[in-house]
Amino acid sequence: MFALHQTVALTQNIPETGFQSGDLCAVVAIHDPETYEVEFVAASGRTQPLLTLSSASLRAIGAHDLITVRSLATANP
Repeated sequence: MFALHQTVALTQNIPETGFQSGDLCAVVAIHDPETYEVEFVAASGRTQPLLTLSSASLRAIGAHDLITVRSLATANP
């Protein structure tokens, strides 16, 4: 189970959004122990679309995780 406002990482690609496994997001709502609403934020500070994902699609970040920057290639302007 994840906590509200916890930073987590995707465990899988989500092709329709352009998000990839390892992308960071924050838990902004907990619908039930297995379903979370998460928020992605671009390096510019612009909020990306909110997504509702299962706990299987997310993992806690750890001390050995590395943060990177890449362009988000989606149809969203």
